[in-house]
Formats: sequence, C-alpha cells, structure tokens
Amino acid sequence: MAFRAFGKKGISTSLTKALAVTSRNSGASVSECGLQDSAKSLSAAVRHLHGCCYTAAFLGCDKDLAFSADRWSIRYFHSSPELLARRKEDESLGLKTSKRVKVLNSGKFSKRKKDTQPPVETPYVPPKIKRAAKSLPVKTIEIFEGMTIVELAKRCGESIATIQNIITNVGEKADSEFEALSIDIAELVAMEVGVNVHRLHTDEGTKILPRPPVVTVMGHVDHGKTSLLDALRQTSLAAKEAGGITQHLGAFVVAMQSGDSITFLDTPGHAAFSAMRARGAAVTDVVVLVVAADDGVMPQTLEAMSHAKAANVPIVVAINKCDKPDANPERVKVQLASEGLPLEEMGGDVQVVEVSAINKIGLDRLEEALLLQAELMDLKARIDGPAQAYVVEARVDKGRGPLATAIVKAGTLVCGQHIVVGAEWGRIRCIRDMARKTMALATPAMPVEIEGLKGLPMAGDDIVVVESEERARMLSEGRKKKIEKDRLMRMEEERLKLEEERTKASEDEENENEDEKSKRVEVPIIVKADVQGTVQAVSDALKSLNSPQVVVKVIHAGVGPVSQSDVDMAQACSACIVGFNVRDLPTAISLSAAQAKIQIKLHRVIYHLLEDIGNLIVEKAPGTLETKVAGEAQVLNIFELKGRSKAKGEDVKIAGCRVVDGRLTRSATLRLLRSGEIVFEGCCASLKREQQDVEAVGKGNECGLVIKDCCDFQVGDVIQCLVKVNRKPKFISSESGAVRIEC
Repeated sequence: MAFRAFGKKGISTSLTKALAVTSRNSGASVSECGLQDSAKSLSAAVRHLHGCCYTAAFLGCDKDLAFSADRWSIRYFHSSPELLARRKEDESLGLKTSKRVKVLNSGKFSKRKKDTQPPVETPYVPPKIKRAAKSLPVKTIEIFEGMTIVELAKRCGESIATIQNIITNVGEKADSEFEALSIDIAELVAMEVGVNVHRLHTDEGTKILPRPPVVTVMGHVDHGKTSLLDALRQTSLAAKEAGGITQHLGAFVVAMQSGDSITFLDTPGHAAFSAMRARGAAVTDVVVLVVAADDGVMPQTLEAMSHAKAANVPIVVAINKCDKPDANPERVKVQLASEGLPLEEMGGDVQVVEVSAINKIGLDRLEEALLLQAELMDLKARIDGPAQAYVVEARVDKGRGPLATAIVKAGTLVCGQHIVVGAEWGRIRCIRDMARKTMALATPAMPVEIEGLKGLPMAGDDIVVVESEERARMLSEGRKKKIEKDRLMRMEEERLKLEEERTKASEDEENENEDEKSKRVEVPIIVKADVQGTVQAVSDALKSLNSPQVVVKVIHAGVGPVSQSDVDMAQACSACIVGFNVRDLPTAISLSAAQAKIQIKLHRVIYHLLEDIGNLIVEKAPGTLETKVAGEAQVLNIFELKGRSKAKGEDVKIAGCRVVDGRLTRSATLRLLRSGEIVFEGCCASLKREQQDVEAVGKGNECGLVIKDCCDFQVGDVIQCLVKVNRKPKFISSESGAVRIEC
C-alpha cells in the first residue's frame, strides 16, 4: 500500500511539473518551441503513467526528460536512449531489424497487409515411399507343466492382465496370477501373443530305465549304407529300391547276436535329400558314417559330418567295401583326419571299423563299437507318463488315411490317446511296428507307424499327447493360425525383396539396349510324391535349378497319386506335373491331360527326374544372343569401278577374296581386320561369285564382295563374317548328384 501511495504521488508530481513547464513557456513563441516543450512534457507524463520512471519523478531530475524532438513517439516509450541510438546505428549500417506489420484496421478481426512479393519457386521433392520394416526374428520361450501366469507373462514380455484375458478367451479360469497352468494352455497363450515355444518335460517322480540306442547310418550315395544294414538285418532291402539307391528315410530295430537291440535309421545319400539327413541326425544318438574304401571322402560325406557336429552326436566310422582290389582304407583315414575328424588311431575318440557288407566281414566289430559307444553315453529314458515322439516320415495310404512314422523319445505311447502332431491332431486308432504288426503301446527308442490322424503332418514334427479331443482341436487350430501368419510374413518379405531386386535391376539396365536385356521365364510345376519327406526333397531340388533366365515355381506340392484336380490346376496355371514314386496314371486322367496339353512326368529315380526337368528348363529358357564368327576370308586383290553414272551411284571398291574358314553370308555383318585390329564393321552390300549374285560362299572358294560405306581395302586384310546366335543354358550334373543350370 505504501508503494502504491508513493507511485500515485510520483505521478501527480510529474503531471504538475509538466503543466508548470507548459505555463512558463506560454509567453514564448508558439511556432518555435511551444509545441516541442508540450510534446516533451506529455511524453514524460505518459512514461511516468506507465510506471517506468518512478525514480526520475521522485528525484525531480528534469534533465532525464529532455529528449530530442525526433524521439517523442509513443511506440518507443519502452526503450532507453542507448537502445534507440543502437537501433539507429543498425539501420544506417543496413542490418536487419524487426519491424511490425502494419495493421489495416484495428479490432478483433484485424487484417494484415498482404505481401506483394512473388512466391519463391522451390524444386519439387517427391515423397519417399514408406517400406514395411523387416520383421524381427520371433522369440522362442521355454514352457513347462505347472508354470504360473506371472512366469508366463514375464517370458512372453506381456502384462499379467493381457495373459489373463487370453486365458479367459481360451475357456480356462484365471482367478489368481499365481495359478498353475497346464503346458497346453501355456502354448496356446504364447502362440496368441506371437512367440514360439519349446516344451520342457521333467523326469522327477517318474521311472527311468535304460533304452536301446538310436543309430543313423549316413554317407555318400552308393557307398553301401543300405547294403550294410541288410547284412545286419539278414534282408535285401537295397534290391527293392528303384535304381538301387535309397530315396526314403527308413527306421527299424535290429536284434544283435549279443541279445541287445539297436534302432537304425537309414538315410538317403543323394544330394537332394539333405533335409532327410538333417532330420536323422536330430533324433539320433550315434551316427555311423559309411565311407567306401575305393572312393574315399565325397561331398555328402562331409555334409553328414557337418550334420552330426551340428547335432552334437558322436560318430563311428565304417569303411565299407574293404574286400575290393582297389580298396585303400588308409587313404580314407588320412582324408577324414584332414577334415577335422579325430580318429582313435591318431589320438582321438572316433572309432573306425573296416567292414564289407557283401562278404559280411567286420560286422561283429561294428556291433561292439556301437554298443560300447551307447554304454559310454549311458542312455536312459522316462518310461511312464505322456509320450514324446518325433515324426521321421509321413505318407497317405489309400485305405488307412494319413500315416506317420515316428520314434518315441520318452514316455509310453498308448493306443486311443489324443495327440497333436505339428498342426494336425487325431486319436491313435492303431500302432504298428516296422514289420506291420499291431501293438498296444510303444516304448522309448521304438520306431512305430501311427494311424488315426485327421491330416498329413510334416516330417520332423513333434508328437504331443493331450488330455481330451477339445484340447487337441484347440492346440491344432492355434498352431495352424501361427503357421499361416508366418507364411504370410515370409511372402511379404519375399515380395519386398523381389521389388528391391527389380528396382535395382531396372536402374542398372537403364543405359542398356532393349535387345541386350535378357528375359526371365517362369516355369510353374506341381509336385506329387509318395511320402512327405520326398515331397520336400523334390521341391527343394527343383528350386535349386533356378537360373538368371528361368525361375522354377512350385505352385503346389502334395502326397499321393496324380488326380484330376491336379490336372485342372495345371491347366489353369500352364504348369507341368511331376510325380515321384507314385503309381501310374489312370486312363481318364491321361486322356484329360492330353486334351489339355499338360505334361506329366513320372519318375522313380531322383537322377532321371532332375535330368528330365533340367532339359525342360533348358528348352524354355530364352537364351542369350551372342556374336559368333561364322567364316573368314583373305583379301587377294582390289578392283575399282569408276566413271559410273549418277543413277548407279558413286565409285565402288570390290575386294577379291578367298574363303579360308567357314562361310561368308550376304545377310551377315562383315568385319574388316588389319594386323589383328578392327578397321571397319558394316553390312554386306554385294556378294558375287563368277559374276553371279550369291547368298553364301563356302570354304576354299573365291568371291568378290562390297562392304557398305567402306573403301579402305588392302591386300592381305582379313574379312570376318559375324552372325548372332542364341546360346541356351546347359544342364550340368556332378558325380555327387548335385545339379545346376549354367547360363
């Protein structure tokens, strides 16, 4: 209050002074100083009213109020004389100062003065196309029976409320966050969240007993793997295979002379069946690496070693065909050691046995080596409780439906249980061993054939035993949704990758001529085979035949014989049907395919199939245009035609030549060479032999020719005849069975 009173007193004092100054100066000349003094007094009064000069008014300092006449405007009453002087200097130097925009009319809706300067033309910048971000790798979590909601939410990276909502939607109760969940419900929730799962099974409180070892026989093609197993089983399975090579993944139990039993897996050795060998190594305990003593280490031998090392499985080497005259087991040992395999003879832990499958030599030593390796590993498994099994192969039988060949890893598989195999489910209707005998249950390390599935599973899927049909159906539907989602994401990534490649290719080919651009042809193929693993192997082998000119696109792959629906699909897509190890076509389907002009290729040997499809790809490839020298001629003499009429044209030089290689063609391009360097290149204007126009001149004949717009001939020059040829790609097959298309 005191401050306000002081302010009011200062204001009144200033006004009194201003009026006094005005009255004292009233006698002076109004024209000279009255107006200036009044303006000064009024400016000082206004400044005091605004509250900016309380101190000056209180002290009565009149000298601070003596402003010059050019600074009396109200718009500057916030500034001091020093700031105003600095502003004047900036304007005189040409520096930018902030200026207020003139307002046309005052009020709430005031208008600003429009800018009369023309707009600045800025270059157009096209907007960047938003690309979908690449999907991150899906996280995999471990789940187990009895895990709580809190633990599942923590591993999935979601909130507890979200997990509880998903559990409620599944149809289960989620009252407490510490409530235990079954392993099936945990998998359903994880799939709904969008993460992969790995099931963990505990052996606490269960009965654990020793089990027989699972041995996978691997090696290069035609090194005697199946013959070695036939010698152990006292059978002749190799004679039943088409072409004498194994093209399926077989599983059977062999009873040894000592009374023990070993479960063997026979894998194919062809390069096309790499996925089968990987599945065999994933489920096995010991790998028997078969190497022929007369052939040595081959590409599939090295691949089998890499599969075994990736699965962390011990290896036992069996050097086969030691009874042959050109056998050299020592060379094989040196090769294996050079590839990083530690042999026992060289201080390692890998056993080496020399055998002969035909003469049955060394089989007892191989049996001892396998049993010794199994004893060192101390193989045991859980006997009671729900079974864990692994699908080795899957096929469709006409009378029994989808069948899955599996090996039990733990627990006991009982007939009548509800199971989920990959994305398929079913109730076990029948269990058979490899001899087609019906069984009530299957124990660990036993290969069995399961009947009763609703659909055909994929080779390599795990078998999960569930409580009820409803739980099996829910788990199957959840896995199908997850598989479809992953498939769509892969398709989107492939589409984006293809767009990027096309964009890059179009940028690279902008400066090229259109004639030089090579077209890429797409060859659609429908694959049908006898078992699921063979379908995958044949599809992968056909995709490996892709080349810069031809792309193999497998539009459909299935198990079973060729049907009418396959022919209709091939007709709609202009595709070729490939059948591998399927029965012959019925007459109606053959006639339908012939009318629709659909090619159906049936094969039982993988070599013949790949060779046939490779030749088909070579036929459909557009090829590349190349310039080839079709003939050469040497200039012997030069003739000139002068004094021709205007109607016939200017003077012409004719080169008299002898063809020394190939033939000269009138429609081809001619190249003139002198001392190995190109002098001129152009089309042939005239080609004569014995004063007659001809289209071509062969080797050893003499002729006269004229090159258009070329008159610089010399004796001894060489003239080449150039033609463009369309070079097709080549189908190349190596000794290991690997195939490729070389452009």
